[in-house]
Amino acid sequence: MKKLVLVGGGHAQLAVLQALARQRAADIDAVLVTPSPWQYYSGMLPGFIAGHYAEADCRIDLRPLAKAAGVRLQLGQAVELAADERQLRLAEGSGLDYDLLSLDPGSATDLDTLAPPVAGAPLADPWAAEHVLAVKPLAHFFALWPQLQARALAASTYQLCIVGGGAAGVELALAAAHALKAAAGTGHAGIRVSVLAPAAALLPGHAQGVRARVTRRLADSGILVVPQRAHSGTDGLRLADGRLYPADCVIAATGARALPWLERSGLACSDDGWIEVGDTHQSLSHPEVFAAGDCCTRLDPRFARSGVHAVHAGPVLAHNLLAHARGEALRHYTPRRHSLYLIACGPRWAIASWGRWSAQGRWVWRWKDWIDRRFIRSHSV
Repeated sequence: MKKLVLVGGGHAQLAVLQALARQRAADIDAVLVTPSPWQYYSGMLPGFIAGHYAEADCRIDLRPLAKAAGVRLQLGQAVELAADERQLRLAEGSGLDYDLLSLDPGSATDLDTLAPPVAGAPLADPWAAEHVLAVKPLAHFFALWPQLQARALAASTYQLCIVGGGAAGVELALAAAHALKAAAGTGHAGIRVSVLAPAAALLPGHAQGVRARVTRRLADSGILVVPQRAHSGTDGLRLADGRLYPADCVIAATGARALPWLERSGLACSDDGWIEVGDTHQSLSHPEVFAAGDCCTRLDPRFARSGVHAVHAGPVLAHNLLAHARGEALRHYTPRRHSLYLIACGPRWAIASWGRWSAQGRWVWRWKDWIDRRFIRSHSV
């Protein structure tokens, strides 16, 4: 009997649960460790902010999935991994030994980019603690968005700043502007939404046509794009040129940061803390450890930490965990040359990005909505 510990209920891990449900492997004793029984789907967060979805539409209940797979569900936060000893430690102090480990716990928001350019702990000042809201963890953001919206609508003036020009930052800005405008009506002209990011950092990796389409949508939505870096100061948000930028709330969509406990685990990690895996998603240093989702990295330049790759790598991860336990051949996950991105634009409108090709319209939104709802349904028991 092999002890299999699954850490996190991310996109790839869902495929593992489905595989275990199909096979009900008698030689595997599995437990899923996750801090919440709900797994939130990041692809539907902009639609939730914009008012198109309820919170319940955007999450997957892990309890029936675990039950169907014959996997024990242990609610807890992993805080330490001793890879050489094959032991996982939880926040409450308990430990789990394993023969086989599958890691898909996600990542944290990289708040270091918002840190003042001086020595000291990042975001330690009281202003940042009160005004900065990180996108991750997602459950926290889902819970706090209605409160943020209520404060904005109750104020005579309100400045919402999204720091980060990637797809997440753009989608959040467009969704927030749409939601606040729709809720406030024409009688409330004091709400402003802006995106702060260097010009070169606006939708990096996407074709020029996609960036042009998004830039027009931002302008049409009344969103100001400030092409500068920004950091948190003691009195507000400071731009790279030294100016104070007014902000009642700052949403940090500043990219992902590796979870510190993984970097300390003894697993082979990149310089910035991501678990290094090969094309089988097996750790380069510990063959009994597999990782997928945005906690790991590969040398393949086509590989990025995104939900797209996590979903596609899931079936490979599921096969390889069971195959490794039985001494069978492993499969390889090869990323596609281009990934399809559907960028939500606030109202029921979206922009499609695939390599150099792009398109936009309500039909793209309906396409995205169908894909997202199908993903949630496919993991409902």
